Amino acid sequence: MHENDVSYLVRKAAFDVHTVLGLGLLESVYKHALAYEIRQAGLRVRSQVPLPMLYKSERMEVGFRLDLLVEEKVIVEIKSVDTLLDVHHK
Repeated sequence: MHENDVSYLVRKAAFDVHTVLGLGLLESVYKHALAYEIRQAGLRVRSQVPLPMLYKSERMEVGFRLDLLVEEKVIVEIKSVDTLLDVHHK
């Protein structure tokens, strides 16, 4: 499955979660609900996947964690905020 198809299903799942849960909950709640919906769509999803950093050809385990990794192709970063700031797009 192409990453565009995966991202379409992830976005649909996110809308479903938002419709059911609404606003104001912790990111961890949305993450678990979203992972459930993604699995219900028949996709593989992993949570809190470690991501090393490469710096000048040196691999560093610096504690980056992907909230969700879907089908080993699409990274999902959960945000539970009133407004997205520039820093959230980094």
